[in-house]
Amino acid sequence: MPGFKMKNIRNVSVLVLATGFGLGLSPVASGTAGSLLGVAITLGVAGAGLTLGVQVCLAVILALIAVPVCDAAEKIYGRKDDGRIVADEYLTFIICTLGLPWQTHLWLLPVAFVTNRIMDVIKPFPARRIQEIKGGTGIVLDDIVSSLYALGINWIIYYAVTRMVA
Repeated sequence: MPGFKMKNIRNVSVLVLATGFGLGLSPVASGTAGSLLGVAITLGVAGAGLTLGVQVCLAVILALIAVPVCDAAEKIYGRKDDGRIVADEYLTFIICTLGLPWQTHLWLLPVAFVTNRIMDVIKPFPARRIQEIKGGTGIVLDDIVSSLYALGINWIIYYAVTRMVA
């Protein structure tokens, strides 16, 4: 039955992506573990010297990729926003670093990581309500909103720190 094998291969592929290559299987703080892959992706594109416009386009593309991955994984697991699904965390992480000069101010990347995780956990309005949307759309949109909050906080921290030092 070739269809059966192809379905299994597809499911395995989806779950590998959805779990962040296994990071989401962490028994503790799976979302935080999965977000580490987002840091790696951000570091990976850092050397390219991308303009803000290209960074935004990349963030949109990654978020759009996350929606069907999270949707399919949710169907496989049979639970709304299963904790093992972390593609939403790692594929939207780059949003909280948009435009920030973290390459020259390396302290900004760990700050961005912490603020992003805090915002994802507390889910400020309207993130918590958005999370109720069915499927991958709800799974990813709440992380986008939380990442945008983190981005704003990161910019405030950047300006505050650089003004104090200057």
